[in-house]
Amino acid sequence: MSALSRRNLLTWTAALGGSAAVLSTTEALAAPTVPQQVGPAANPAITVGPTDVRFAGLTRGQNQRFVSNPESVCLPSTTEQVVAAVGDAARRGKRIGVRSGGHCYENFVDNPDVRVLIDMTQMNAIAHDTKMNAIMVEAGAELGDVYDTLYKRWGICLPGGSCYTVGVGGHVTGSGYGPLSRRHGYISDHVHAVEVVVVDAGGNARAIVATREANDPNRELWWAHTGGGGGAFGVVTRFWFRAPDATGTDPTKLLPAPPREAWIHRREWAWDQMTPERFARLLRNYGTWMERNSAPDSPYTGLFSRLELTTRAYGPFHLVVQIDAGLPNAARLLDDFLNAVGEGVGVTPTVTDHRKLPWLHATGWPGMWMSNPTDRYKYKSSYHRKGFTDAQIAALYDQLTNTDYAQLPFVVSIASFGGKVNTVAPDATANPHRDSVMKLLWGTAWQGPADDDRHVGWHQRFYQAVYRDTGGVPVPNDVTDGCFINYCDIDISDPAWNASGVPWHDLYFKGNYRRLQQAKKAYDPRDVFKHAQSIRLP
Repeated sequence: MSALSRRNLLTWTAALGGSAAVLSTTEALAAPTVPQQVGPAANPAITVGPTDVRFAGLTRGQNQRFVSNPESVCLPSTTEQVVAAVGDAARRGKRIGVRSGGHCYENFVDNPDVRVLIDMTQMNAIAHDTKMNAIMVEAGAELGDVYDTLYKRWGICLPGGSCYTVGVGGHVTGSGYGPLSRRHGYISDHVHAVEVVVVDAGGNARAIVATREANDPNRELWWAHTGGGGGAFGVVTRFWFRAPDATGTDPTKLLPAPPREAWIHRREWAWDQMTPERFARLLRNYGTWMERNSAPDSPYTGLFSRLELTTRAYGPFHLVVQIDAGLPNAARLLDDFLNAVGEGVGVTPTVTDHRKLPWLHATGWPGMWMSNPTDRYKYKSSYHRKGFTDAQIAALYDQLTNTDYAQLPFVVSIASFGGKVNTVAPDATANPHRDSVMKLLWGTAWQGPADDDRHVGWHQRFYQAVYRDTGGVPVPNDVTDGCFINYCDIDISDPAWNASGVPWHDLYFKGNYRRLQQAKKAYDPRDVFKHAQSIRLP
């Protein structure tokens, strides 16, 4: 396979790891529904200092651009240990960083100011909690383990991302999405409750369980964790998942059932056959199709696609598709979609993969995966309410075919979106992006620090050129709708790259930001949990 995929951008090297700890369906965890003061941990958490052989490996995540140098790394295995670690750091005035899966795109976790790094990876249990009547997942669990366990134990799923090594803690709090989101919504739409270790005005750490129940006095803390991003309010220790429309107590009915099988398809187009006119036709076709087929009642909510645009220097660019094979006339629906995207382009694509697989195996298809903890990288994002403008298409073509920059691992990944996501009111959760039809990830990867300025600078100029008409960023308007907090991008805080007059927090959170600030004031009044784009105190 010669074309660049998300797998090739950040080469997939981490297969599904060891199984997460799974409790019996009849073994319920203690699940308080009111604020709980947790006492000192009976057994202290594992603590790693600078002289420990593990220190270097624990002070960086997936992005090798950023390395932290804390006084210690704490690896808790219980909520009580998290409370103890947070309380101690808060009393000593030490800056806290929190890592779940290590996929943060900026230096929000691996920051020079962080003195105590809390690594949640030892908290990875998955269980049916009979008291809460929900599926409990600890914040350190990886998506791959979650999907595997939900599928094998109960025959259910969550509509999360396609990179298996992403940790649940950051993914859920930022409203992760994936191949099932057009049918089932964001993963955060299925959060019934969340446990968070917070620090009060007196500097005391405690664990609070907040639910989505209307009469829960801590409901705003739950709300803040349905799209407000990680690292802003406290340390999430566990989530409880239950679909909003779930009834009864049967764990096999608490979350959606996955498709039985899925068609997967990959095709590519050669750059040397792409004129500006042909390229424009292809992008207009793709955007128009998304506008017409992203309604919640569309027969295509079971289809997920990514049009992956690469630089001409690399070779062909491609389209990957996954569709529920159990849909009526699924094969015909897939063919009609592919024909609509290619109509009038005048270039015959090369099909490199076309198969029907069981859903569990289709989720592991490398066409949708990425993960490489040895690279340096830069990412950006954008939501689109409509397809691309003529100016945006022209800028994409000019930049991608520019031979002055022959960076191979670069991609603009244009994902299908909408469907069930868009049935939720913008203020019902902290994530306000509820009427888009496409979601874009802009990424590049490289190895050596000497190349940082060249690659980051080109990436910044490319993105700015595409959104030049709106100040260099995708402002909320009739075509675009801001940015995705899980694809965090520090540049949108910089007037040199964001001349729109729309601040970074409104690109991420739009009208929900002020409410998030009130939640911040209520649950983190001392601003203990912070980073360059965390929620600010009002």
